[in-house]
Amino acid sequence: MAYHVPFIDPRSHYAKLKPEIDRAIIECLANGDLVNRHQLKDFERHLAEFVGVKYAVGVNSGYHALYFALLGAGVGLGHEVITVAHTFVATVSAIVHCGAQPVLIDVGLDYNMNVDLIESAITPRTKALLPVHLNGRVCDIDKILALAERYGLAVIEDAAQALGATYDGKCAGSQGRAGCFSFYPFKVLGGFGDGGAITTNDPHLARMATLLRYNGEDRETGEYHYHGQTALLDNVQAAVLDVKLRYLPEWIAHRRRIADLYRRGLSGIRQLRLPHFDEARRKDIYQNYVVRTTVRDQLRAYLKEQGVETLVHWPKPMWEHKGLGLDVPTAPETLSLCREVLSLPMSAETTEDQVDRTVACLQSFFSKYP
Repeated sequence: MAYHVPFIDPRSHYAKLKPEIDRAIIECLANGDLVNRHQLKDFERHLAEFVGVKYAVGVNSGYHALYFALLGAGVGLGHEVITVAHTFVATVSAIVHCGAQPVLIDVGLDYNMNVDLIESAITPRTKALLPVHLNGRVCDIDKILALAERYGLAVIEDAAQALGATYDGKCAGSQGRAGCFSFYPFKVLGGFGDGGAITTNDPHLARMATLLRYNGEDRETGEYHYHGQTALLDNVQAAVLDVKLRYLPEWIAHRRRIADLYRRGLSGIRQLRLPHFDEARRKDIYQNYVVRTTVRDQLRAYLKEQGVETLVHWPKPMWEHKGLGLDVPTAPETLSLCREVLSLPMSAETTEDQVDRTVACLQSFFSKYP
């Protein structure tokens, strides 16, 4: 169906940048710059500068960023990695594909890792902590880093939803051993297909990921150092992302304005919990604007009837997908979130009129709902 208020609007997004994007693509094609050329290296340099690290390595998905970062941190067979129960499955799949055991712990009221549960989950087999900066909000990263230092663990940041979010002025993906990003088209910085990157200050991890992404080969010498994979960020995608990266601060500022409009319009609805936590140390980017209500499914159906598109992340806890073979964690907050969270329209193209319409629909729904 056609929505009056789409969740995102990729056609409008492209139209705004069409001359610059087309120019970048045509330059790649006209010059034959298709694989591992200067456009990729330029984007990696600019991304590293934006995040505030020494190195960035472009790969073909957020999953591969996680997988290579874990391998670079020495995670392997017999190890355990502590992560959250409320996340996209790729976070956990990357751990499993390293041969390690994922240990799932619950999240807090801001949907991020509950740091009070970490220490009791650590065992002699624990090799790393993998916090997820969900919805554009950085985890309580200083406490995570302190625990990691105490127990000699690596911290790999899943920052797929948090490019540009900060904690004490430091960007997501800049404080752990590595940060992992996704450039899936609907992310705050998205390509025209899948993509990802690792950010790090560790030269060994950066080199290992650079080799692993290209079949294990050092392209300068022709020497193979690993049994690698084909996981290089496409050069044309890198060129497009490099154009878009210049606009990212502007887009983040827009998302924050839209989030504030939602807050002003919805704050009087007692049955609705909003994603505002009023903490000066963190600056969120609102990759997703996630509200929470016990009547989520009824609200979503009503909004669809009114032409407002929404998404749910994720309606079913991942351990209930039997094919994944995961242990059942004690995660009551995650179970509640699966029943209650709803993402409202939010993008660089979301307009004030669209917010007004969405807010009016929510106000109408809850005025009739006990």
